[in-house]
Amino acid sequence: MNLWTTILLIAIAGMIYSAWRSKHLTSNGITEDFLGNQSLDDHRANAELQREVEELRERVQILERIVTDGREASRISSEIEKLRH
Repeated sequence: MNLWTTILLIAIAGMIYSAWRSKHLTSNGITEDFLGNQSLDDHRANAELQREVEELRERVQILERIVTDGREASRISSEIEKLRH
């Protein structure tokens, strides 16, 4: 193998490694700027957290309705008493 073949093989290996590294970082949600600084791309995480917050708000509204509605609270407590006996 001569010098130019070795240089070509090293360059091809470097390109393959660079492509693999970019794919790996992207699949894990990490972005990299032109200076090489890495940051976590948390758009998916933000969407998941936003969905979870909305679900929790709905649950809190339901619990508030149960607590503040006197008729509903008395009905639930009477059902609990019936189940105890």
